[in-house]
Amino acid sequence: MSILSKAYFHDEAEAFRHVEAVLWPRGAVCPHCKSEARHYCLEGVKTKPSKKHPEGKVRHGLWKCKECRKQFTVRVGTIFEESHLELHKWLQAIYLMVSSKKGVSAHQIHRTLEITYKTAWFLCHRIREAMREGSFDIFGSGGGGVEVDETFIGTEPGAPKKRAYGHKMKVLTLVDLLCPTGVVHR
Repeated sequence: MSILSKAYFHDEAEAFRHVEAVLWPRGAVCPHCKSEARHYCLEGVKTKPSKKHPEGKVRHGLWKCKECRKQFTVRVGTIFEESHLELHKWLQAIYLMVSSKKGVSAHQIHRTLEITYKTAWFLCHRIREAMREGSFDIFGSGGGGVEVDETFIGTEPGAPKKRAYGHKMKVLTLVDLLCPTGVVHR
């Protein structure tokens, strides 16, 4: 049996159960208050009616925290957050990207999953960012801040003179605020 025939690649409710089992092995955790207290699952809740879904769409994997009384799903705090794409499509895209030796383009995801190119591009970028190695530290040295400024000076060699600043040379400076020597790096 192929892994692509697993239920969580085709059924939204199964996709939510699979991701919950992976991210919450000991039960649901509220992303708002970090409570591991007993939460309860809200079943049968639907979204507001729309043209595409006149009777509303079922909200799978919806939980409510007994501590802070807020609703949440397994999507909160993950790469799936704020995405309208079905979770099973996300799982298909992740599988395609991690199982490919030479990588997968957004166009291929667009064609394979039958989603718009714009959605596929967004999806690929989110997945690649989640797979990125290394730390996610702040830009400056030692975790400090960086000041950025730009200006336009002189005339760009060979550029026709115009109104405004399109013909001028662009200068960008970055100053590391925690730089001990005070030397500006360009």
